[in-house]
Amino acid sequence: MKAYWFDNLPGDQREPHNSGRDVDPDYLAKLGVIYHNVPDVSGVDAIATSRNYKNRDEITVSPEKMGDIYEEKVKSFFHEHLHEDEEIRYILDGGGYFDVRSEGDEWVRIWLEKGDLIILPSGIYHRFTTDEQNYTKAMRLFKDEPKWTPLNRGNETDTNQYRQEYIKARQSLAAQ
Repeated sequence: MKAYWFDNLPGDQREPHNSGRDVDPDYLAKLGVIYHNVPDVSGVDAIATSRNYKNRDEITVSPEKMGDIYEEKVKSFFHEHLHEDEEIRYILDGGGYFDVRSEGDEWVRIWLEKGDLIILPSGIYHRFTTDEQNYTKAMRLFKDEPKWTPLNRGNETDTNQYRQEYIKARQSLAAQ
């Protein structure tokens, strides 16, 4: 895992867009992002049990697996959105970027590769893209039935219950 501030320069979303300013993992934790390096699936099983994740599946995001819809899918994953559930991803192979919004509404880019597991809290604005290799194989974990509904950022998501709970939790943490 490598985290840094997104450079916001023009170019393909799959490029690193590394500003050269690293982000400390403690700052990610302050945003509610949980990261683990998990060398094998037995470690994922332990995390799943401890956090009550009951379901999982696997997804491969690549031109070979997705064919003609690959570019469209990668662009749709890159729309800024939130979820009403945690988003948990374990990278089985390849790599990709999760971008999360900072307290100042800037993008923090998190590059993940094989063995990395990330948990994004419900209500955090984020987006995903493959890296320049155009290949990510990931395990998706869920507390209940699989739910992938992205709520694209807009006025209605700013007042969403889960967004408000996320903001309140961050404010509470900052006050401590």
